[in-house]
Amino acid sequence: MDNDSSFPPSSPDDELRAKAMLRGLQQFDLDEEDFAILSGEAPESQEGEESFGLPVLAIVGRPNVGKSTLVNRIIGRREAVVQDTPGVTRDRVSYPAEWAGRNFTVVDTGGWEIDVKGLDKLVADQAEVAVDLADAVLLVLDASVGITASDERIVSMLRAKAKPVILAANKVDSAMQEADAASLWSLGMGEPFAVSALHGRGTGDLLDAVMKVLPSQSAVASALPQGGPRRVALLGRPNVGKSSLLNALAGCERVVVNELAGTTRDPVDELVELDNRLWWFVDTAGIRRKMHKTTGADYYASIRTQAALEKAEVALVLFDGSVPLTEQDVRVVQQVVDAGRALVIVTNKWDCVDEERQAALKAEIERELVQISWAPRINVSAKTTWHTNRIARALDTSLKGWDTRIPTGRLNAFLGQLVAAHPHPLRGGKQPRILFATQVSSRPPRFVLFTTGFLDPAYRRFIERRLREEFGFEGTPIQLSMRVRERKRK
Repeated sequence: MDNDSSFPPSSPDDELRAKAMLRGLQQFDLDEEDFAILSGEAPESQEGEESFGLPVLAIVGRPNVGKSTLVNRIIGRREAVVQDTPGVTRDRVSYPAEWAGRNFTVVDTGGWEIDVKGLDKLVADQAEVAVDLADAVLLVLDASVGITASDERIVSMLRAKAKPVILAANKVDSAMQEADAASLWSLGMGEPFAVSALHGRGTGDLLDAVMKVLPSQSAVASALPQGGPRRVALLGRPNVGKSSLLNALAGCERVVVNELAGTTRDPVDELVELDNRLWWFVDTAGIRRKMHKTTGADYYASIRTQAALEKAEVALVLFDGSVPLTEQDVRVVQQVVDAGRALVIVTNKWDCVDEERQAALKAEIERELVQISWAPRINVSAKTTWHTNRIARALDTSLKGWDTRIPTGRLNAFLGQLVAAHPHPLRGGKQPRILFATQVSSRPPRFVLFTTGFLDPAYRRFIERRLREEFGFEGTPIQLSMRVRERKRK
C-alpha cells in the first residue's frame, strides 16, 4: 500500500514558471549535489525512508576538548550548547548530518573521565553507551594540552570496543600549532587530523576521513519499517497513562499498569485494530527530566525509548490533564519534532479534569506549545475509554501531512507569489532572494531552497507558516534547508 500523499500535478502555468526559475538558477554556481537535488537523483529525494538505518558517528573525548563545537561545525548550525566551562554536555544528543552527498547521524556526548563518581560517572557511562551504539567513533583531543591520562584510558576503552576510530586534534588554529597535533601519533590510533572546530580549519579533510570508515549501511541503527501496519510510539513522562491507553486500545490487559511511576521499562509492541485497520503500537518507558538523572534499568529504558521513537512513524505524546503542564512534557514533544516524526498530542485523564482545570490547561498548552500549533490534539480517558475512538482519525491526519509531497511547479509558483508580496527584509543593504525550491523528500517533508543569501530564522518560520496554510502539513514537522549560491562570473 502506497501511503504517500501527493497533490495533483502542477498547472501548465505553474510548470512554465518553475522552468523559468530553473533556467535562471543555471546562471549561478552549482555543484554536483545541487544538480543531483534538482534532477531528483539525490539520496534525500527518495520516497519514504531508506531501506537501512543511517550510519552513526559518536563524538567522544574528555571534558572541554571542543566536542560540541565540532558537532556544530559538522551539522552546519549552532545547535549543541557550547560554553567554556567543562562538562556542559551531559546527555547523548543525536543530530542529522550530511557530507559529500552522504547522510549520517552524529551523536554528541558528555566528557569521559576516569575515576569519577556521581553525575560525572553517569555522564562517562553514557558516552561509553554511545560508542556501543555507533558504527564509528570520532575521538576529539586537545592538541594544545597534549595526551592526558584520561585520553589514554579512552583509547584503551575504544580498543576494547573494536570500532573504527578517527582522531581529531582540536584547537589547532594555525600552521604554527601543527606540531602539537603530530605528537598525538604516539597514541597508536592512526593519523591525528589537525582541526580548529571553532574556525572550521581542517574539518573538511577530517570528514573525508570519517566517510572512509563510516559504512553505507548502519550495523546498529534500525531503519523505518517498510510497508505493513503504521507504527505508533506512545510517549510521555512517567505515569501519564501510556500503558493504560494501550490496554484500552488493545481491549485487554496487555501491559502491566501500576500507580508507581515508571513501571514500563522495555518497549512493548502490540498489534491493535482501530477503525478496521491494524496498527503497531509501542508502549515505552516514561521519559524523565534528564537522562543523566536516571540510573541502572531506568537509564537504559530511556535509551530504548529513543530507539522506539526512531523506528516509529508517528508519536502519540500523552499529557496528564489533571496536573499542570511540565518542562518534561514540552521536552518529549520536542524530542518527537527533532526525530522528524508525525505527532498527535493526547491529553489523558480527562475524567479528572473539571472546568477550571480545562481553562488553565488550554492556556498552558497555548503558551508552552505555541510553536507546535500544527499538531492535532485530542482529549481522552484511558480509564473509561472516553474518546479513544478518535485516535485513529488523528493518526491518519498526522500521517497524511507527514507523507505529503508538493509538485515542484506548484511549490515555486506559491513561493514566487509569497516573496513578491512579502520580500525578505534588507540586511546590510542586500536582500536575499529565493531562486528555486524543491521538496526533496517526505516523511517528514523536507524542502531545499536555493537562495542568493542567508534567510533570517524569522523569515524561514514565516515561509513554514504559509506552507502550512496553503498545503496543510497538519501533524508533521517541516524541514527547510538552504543552499546559498553566487552568480557565475563572466
